[in-house]
Amino acid sequence: MMDTVPLRASTTARPDGWRGFVADWSSDQRSFKGASWGKVMMWIFLLSDTFIFGCFLLAYMTARNSTTVPWPNPSEVFALEIGGVHMPLILIAIMTFVLISSSGTMAMAVNCAYRRERRKTAALLVLTAIFGVTFVGMQAFEWSKLIHEGVRPWENPWGAPQFGAAFFTITGFHGTHVTIGVIILLIMARKVARGSLDDQRPGFLTGRRGRYEMVEIAGLYWHFVDLVWVFIFALFYLW
Repeated sequence: MMDTVPLRASTTARPDGWRGFVADWSSDQRSFKGASWGKVMMWIFLLSDTFIFGCFLLAYMTARNSTTVPWPNPSEVFALEIGGVHMPLILIAIMTFVLISSSGTMAMAVNCAYRRERRKTAALLVLTAIFGVTFVGMQAFEWSKLIHEGVRPWENPWGAPQFGAAFFTITGFHGTHVTIGVIILLIMARKVARGSLDDQRPGFLTGRRGRYEMVEIAGLYWHFVDLVWVFIFALFYLW
């Protein structure tokens, strides 16, 4: 007959009241102890930024559905004449392709960073920044075109005046994020190229020695910016 070994109590009784509530929420604390302070703070920032972009897009959809004045057709507003051919949303499609491509180069940069391939990491960061500058340049061209055609935050020549306010607010806020991201990428590329993440050379955005996680944190921000653009593209330009 097999001997039975009594099970040891691996857990204590759950406290009552608010102490039990705190114990429930802190039971998975090991998942957070493995994450660095910088990465956790970046996720918190991105979460707060998600609420801001979400409010902008909800306000845009509310204004579009509630206005009694016809809403402009984005396919016509953002069309270009190239070689005498009318091409709806061609510039927006190129901008989207450029930004999505930058996510690929950013992911490759993070991969190379953790393999300590400094030159490849720096080159991919610079390439990602070039994609970002290209995107912002095309956005500036889009802004100048619409301003020349009479679009203002308080009016536009094709219908509902809320269109101008929504366009400049949403695309301007996103473009600002892309511009900040480009600056961060260029700073990070310089630090990686000169070995600041290896010898812990003092300066802006320098982490502890060997902590190439700094590149990953910058990548989290960049991927978030790209993801937000997908929602803007779908809700503002395609809808």
